[in-house]
Amino acid sequence: MFDLREKLSEIEQKYNKLTQKLSQPDIERGSEEYQKLMQKQSRLQEIVNKYHEYEEVLSEIEELKGLLKEDDEEMVELARMELEELKPKKERLQEELPLLLLPDNPDDKKNVIVEIRSGAGGDEAAIFAADLYRMYAHYAEDNSWETEVMSANRSEVGGFKEIIFSVEGKNVYEKLKYESGVHRVQRVPSTESSGRIHTSTATVAVLPEAQEVDIDIDENDLKIDYFRSSGPGGQSVNTTDSAVRITHEPSGLTVSCQDEKSQHKNRARAMRILRARLKEKKEEEKQAKRAEARKSQIGSGDRSEKIRTYNFPQNRVSDHRINLTEHQLEDILDGELDIIIEPLIEEDNLKKLEQL
Repeated sequence: MFDLREKLSEIEQKYNKLTQKLSQPDIERGSEEYQKLMQKQSRLQEIVNKYHEYEEVLSEIEELKGLLKEDDEEMVELARMELEELKPKKERLQEELPLLLLPDNPDDKKNVIVEIRSGAGGDEAAIFAADLYRMYAHYAEDNSWETEVMSANRSEVGGFKEIIFSVEGKNVYEKLKYESGVHRVQRVPSTESSGRIHTSTATVAVLPEAQEVDIDIDENDLKIDYFRSSGPGGQSVNTTDSAVRITHEPSGLTVSCQDEKSQHKNRARAMRILRARLKEKKEEEKQAKRAEARKSQIGSGDRSEKIRTYNFPQNRVSDHRINLTEHQLEDILDGELDIIIEPLIEEDNLKKLEQL
């Protein structure tokens, strides 16, 4: 483990150098270089301020420990009381400071596109996919986030074969990035007369939404088809060719959107999904080059990884990545996801701190 105070002292030196550089007359205020330096300084300032607060607390503690050796009993008792008051403040700062040293993930502040697909289990898997969608919709509502269904392929018996929706708000990806992977449900299906427990799965992919500046798409690389949208069983829903299928030929990625009656709106949605998938593909290629580092992370986002089991007979939800088990299945499916997400964030931060 790194020496906290030594690391903080290094950061303070960097901060002082940046401050000095910003005051140089040859730096043009408002220039791109100036803005970048200001952003770096602002980020380091928060750490330096917290570091100074920590050093003051440590200094006060040392002074008070010296007073404990005095002969004046009243002074000794006052020193003991003040030491007790400073103890929780010191512990809080010791918890907060290492977290400030973790590198920023620029995607954490982004909105996301969530894709849920039914897996093994037929109709029951489609119903489970709908349960997961409702869970995320409730969680989003509790966090004052906005959700919008972008594409939905409904099952004939209810539920979804696939549903894609966006979530917009503050620090959405920071919370939802841990949800990517295979979710498994164990329960007696409503369609099962013998009362046997079935195991079904659904896959979840959480993609940070990419802007045009993040992913540049050449229109010449796109093959765009327009067709009539259809519902369960293949029956026609609209009488116009408003549904859109976009194929990105270099990557082979294909996106279809048909929920809107407007061709223009379906195309815009399809492009948002395509851009997010291309960003994910780009990130996967980067992560493949540093595979060993990725293995040690909690939120790897691997869609093939079985991450969680929802067991109805035992009222149990288990997250297999951190061996966490909670007997609050209904609460979690009702959107109280922080029961699972907060421990995941803590464990992920611990792993990242170990790497420092």
